[in-house]
Amino acid sequence: MANLAIKSENHKQLMLLPPSYEELVPTTHPVRVVDAIINKLDIKEIENSYKGGGNSCFNPKTMLKILIFAYLNNVHSSRKIEQQLKENVLYMWLSGGIKPDFRTINYFRSKRLKNRISDIFTKVVELLHENGFVSLNVQYIDGTKIESMANKYTFVWRCSIEKYDIKLKEKTRIILKQIQEQINFEEETDTELVDVDDFKDRVKKINKSLENKEVTKKIQNKIKKVEVEHIGKMQTYKEHLDKMEERNSYSKTDNDATFMRMKEDAMLNGQLKPGYNIQIATENQFITNYAIYQRPADTLTLIPFLKLFKERYGVQSTTVVADAGYGSEQNYEYLFNEDITPYVKFNYFHSEQKKKYKNNPFLPANLYYNEKENYYICPMGQHMRFVRQERRKSDTGYVSTISIYQAERCDGCPLRCKCHKSKNNRVIEVNHILNQYKTQIRELLNSPTGLYHRSKRPIEPESVFGHIKNCGKFRRFQLQGLKGTEIEFGLKAIAHNIRKMALLWDKFIFSAIFKLKKRLSLFTELSRDYYMVKLSIL
Repeated sequence: MANLAIKSENHKQLMLLPPSYEELVPTTHPVRVVDAIINKLDIKEIENSYKGGGNSCFNPKTMLKILIFAYLNNVHSSRKIEQQLKENVLYMWLSGGIKPDFRTINYFRSKRLKNRISDIFTKVVELLHENGFVSLNVQYIDGTKIESMANKYTFVWRCSIEKYDIKLKEKTRIILKQIQEQINFEEETDTELVDVDDFKDRVKKINKSLENKEVTKKIQNKIKKVEVEHIGKMQTYKEHLDKMEERNSYSKTDNDATFMRMKEDAMLNGQLKPGYNIQIATENQFITNYAIYQRPADTLTLIPFLKLFKERYGVQSTTVVADAGYGSEQNYEYLFNEDITPYVKFNYFHSEQKKKYKNNPFLPANLYYNEKENYYICPMGQHMRFVRQERRKSDTGYVSTISIYQAERCDGCPLRCKCHKSKNNRVIEVNHILNQYKTQIRELLNSPTGLYHRSKRPIEPESVFGHIKNCGKFRRFQLQGLKGTEIEFGLKAIAHNIRKMALLWDKFIFSAIFKLKKRLSLFTELSRDYYMVKLSIL
């Protein structure tokens, strides 16, 4: 048997010329892409936030590189980033050997990037646009919910607060009325007690009238209880409602977070947790726009989201693709008025294409409508006459016009049990404007271009969310409030875009170097631009 040969090793071996970080970092590693991209950005707004003078500070660009590369590698904790700067060669190369502690890292992230991360994200996307990665002509829009850093048992619900507030105010009115009768309160009491300030004024007037009177201890205790306990609770309820604004709930430990049903619950039962609704727009799986909303539903986020896109880049996309969660009359009206081609589904778009839906003669959508004389015909041949119009206002103030139609006589109809369950004649509500929009949307979605966008939508924003939440382990924010979540998701979005660019770089750069001279004519204009940019970076 031959002797086993083992390579020699000596941990204490000294080197005449120690290796540099440059030699230890591969040429095509994503860390070089992060370094090249951030070096091209103008971050004067961050630099101007420093006062100057005193001790020297860490380079803002270097700090930004560290954070983005950390989020690219799914390291979100400032303490873990500090650890990587001491142990990881890639972080050492990127930082140039500096080692800021976790407090410095967290301060830069939460304070220096506040109200500035969105601008940095925009500049990165503009760089992608200049180099042909995205055209900004199409937006694939979708949303997801990410849990807040707040505790899940710190909820405050609007319905409970309003209920308790009404009961407390009614109870306090009765007590004050009894006190006024017992002390022969002579001032006018016509003012209705509605707000907490009204109760404070009434108690103040009662106390003023009792200055020169002798009252029992029982009445004094009642007044004191109203003044301290009842009015104190009213003030607390008012503060809760002020923090909620238009929402139905909020968290005590993160006032900006709203309780939403999370699909990723460990028990798979959709538990309510404090979180935020994250909206993104993608193209070629690059994130081109993002926003944080407190509303759980996606419908009311579309218009402000599209306006934000236009504010970022000064132009609006010609095409918008989204699922049925964004289909509404208000959204369709905005999209068509802005000359945007909407491939946005509506509720029952897929259901109406099934035989069960088409063959159901009792559905309002399947009833025959005489547009000229404005009436519907039920399955038994009866006319359903127009009764009236109603104007209904949504939560955002948008007004829809609903037409009401009623059958003339349903008594004795053999199909009544299948048609409706009302004791009176059948009534249907129709939104003709929305139906017109649905007809246009249906034609767009079933066109060849619509089929292409419908097939591409599931692999655009949904795959991006999969990379961020599942592969990226980004399921919970670590910073508090809307500003904090905007910073964190902004860093994650920038890191995602750079990772995507680095993957393309790693995939094509060597073949580009080999083929660029011999087969340059066979490359598309977009590919030539792309490879030339990469070669210039190298």
